[in-house]
Amino acid sequence: QVQLVESGGGLVQPGGSLRLSCAASGGFSKLNAMGWYRQAPGKQRELVATISGGSINYADSVKGRFTISRDIAKITVYLQMNSLKPGDTAVYYCNAEGSNVYHAPFNSWGQGTQVTVSS
Repeated sequence: QVQLVESGGGLVQPGGSLRLSCAASGGFSKLNAMGWYRQAPGKQRELVATISGGSINYADSVKGRFTISRDIAKITVYLQMNSLKPGDTAVYYCNAEGSNVYHAPFNSWGQGTQVTVSS
């Protein structure tokens, strides 16, 4: 699997903004999808935003507030989060899915970065 490292989390007041980054290392032959997921205490991990097959998909709860983007050359995906709400508080995880350099499938997760929205 490729290695994913998230950064950019922190504490922000409601209405504030954060920009998360996910840097990938290691090779791959195909990259089918990259995305962001989050997990709040006591809850299951949920999809936030993905880029797959040229399409971008957002959870309804973040549409209009979050923007996912990528830098192919840097093998990095970003999540710009605006108008943050307390309900956005969670550990945010980067995900990548595809085929590695050995042509085996992978589904890789980063270690997570904490986002806390509180006044």
